[in-house]
Amino acid sequence: MAETNILTALGGIVRRDLLLAARRKSDVLTTLFFFVIVVSLFPLGIGPEMDMLRKIAPGVLWVAALLATMLSLNRLFAADYADGALEQMALSAVPLGVLVTGKVIAHWLLSGLPLTLLAPVLGLQFDLAPASLAVLVVALAIGTPVLSLIGAIGAALTLGVRGGGVLVSLLVLPLYVPVLIFGAGAVEADITGLGAAAHLSLLAAFLALAAFFGPWATTVALRIALE
Repeated sequence: MAETNILTALGGIVRRDLLLAARRKSDVLTTLFFFVIVVSLFPLGIGPEMDMLRKIAPGVLWVAALLATMLSLNRLFAADYADGALEQMALSAVPLGVLVTGKVIAHWLLSGLPLTLLAPVLGLQFDLAPASLAVLVVALAIGTPVLSLIGAIGAALTLGVRGGGVLVSLLVLPLYVPVLIFGAGAVEADITGLGAAAHLSLLAAFLALAAFFGPWATTVALRIALE
């Protein structure tokens, strides 16, 4: 019965955040437009040098996805903190870690998943082969949840702090570097024929660690912010 209540609460917080986001479509669209614009500027600036475009494609796509994800981190808990909903969540019978997990899942569905689905379309501008585009999608599907989980910790630590948007960037960027390296490296390894399995395996390991420690660390940070 307890497991059923936890799953119900988890699904409820995900649905709630998705419904709230549906009322503020501009927040979601801003992230997507930023991703599209940043990625598209490089082919326009470099010109039709296909060899060069293929070399820079993994890094450009991953950096753009990372920066686009960071745009929405400041809004992860801010609204609930401002209207008192976060305090009610902390006092509810459901463990706060479960509710945090639900909010992180909703954040990924609104930011990471659209970026993952849009990336192969933008990758065509860089003349990437279908196999490399498939690796790109898999790498983003594994790596973007890690970005959301790590970003939630930074958003919780800077909750209620003036200039929190800048501070959260400084906190999470160093932690994003390994994900960026192995995510872009997976696509680059496939392009050069070395195979992407090792890089994807390391990304999966990062995801497992982030999924285990991320909600706990975020919960601790939120409780400190609410005191």
